[in-house]
Amino acid sequence: MSSRMKLWLFPTLLYAIFVYWYTDFGGPLSDAEIDEFIAVMTDNGLDSERVDYFAQFLRDDSGRQFLMVNNIDMNETPPAVEGAPADADADTLMGLYMEHMIPELLRRASHPVLMGPAVYSAIDITGIEGGEHWTDTALFRYRSRRSLMEIISNPEILGPHDFKLAALDKTIAYPIETSLYLGDPRLLLGLILLAVTALVDSIRMSRNTR
Repeated sequence: MSSRMKLWLFPTLLYAIFVYWYTDFGGPLSDAEIDEFIAVMTDNGLDSERVDYFAQFLRDDSGRQFLMVNNIDMNETPPAVEGAPADADADTLMGLYMEHMIPELLRRASHPVLMGPAVYSAIDITGIEGGEHWTDTALFRYRSRRSLMEIISNPEILGPHDFKLAALDKTIAYPIETSLYLGDPRLLLGLILLAVTALVDSIRMSRNTR
């Protein structure tokens, strides 16, 4: 194998491994998987209306990645929560929740995409009573609906979820499947590896022709 082939082989293998980990190739959820998630949610004590809601979400699965859009209004006077400091503010409570959530996300190639505070009240709002004020927005990438359900059906997340509920005054969270997503790490990593490898290859070729 030539040195040039080795040069291109390493980033190609690296990219293939990343794509394999980052992409859910399992396709849409099967009926058996859906039934299993429904059973777990029921055993975890989720009320039947919420179980039916998630069941329809799973039956409509496309097998694709999606982003969860979160509009957040933090609670200025959160209630006391067992397991948290007595005087914990909303940021502290949310931090306790994310301490448990982030590892679950990363294990399934899911992660924050965008997070930031609102700098003004809603500039354009129609048909939403009480939706003028938000404190933060966050976008989270999920590898698939399968990955999301593996996280939220985990009983170990139920307790920490109370930290999140206490930290919020109100929130709206809904999933979207992207038709344009220029920040997809598979695209960015592919472009970076291609550019760096091509640059190194060009430098090596230039030196060899001198």
